[in-house]
Amino acid sequence: MTKKVAIGTKPTSKPAPETADAWVENRAAGNEVEPMKRLTIDVPESLHRTIKAQCAMRGTKIADEVRELLLQKYTNQ
Repeated sequence: MTKKVAIGTKPTSKPAPETADAWVENRAAGNEVEPMKRLTIDVPESLHRTIKAQCAMRGTKIADEVRELLLQKYTNQ
């Protein structure tokens, strides 16, 4: 029994399509998302349980709520 493997087309040295080059040159710089950094904190289990329950009732994520609190605290100085 032989196994047939489909091999794609051979790479060429053709330039990228003009649409790709145009997109790279004309993309808006304001649409880029700022890179994120991870922050780890320790909180008591009871506080975590309370935060998690409140976020679940509101349909939000804990990270989003904490991020909003940090923005309120540190961007209005």
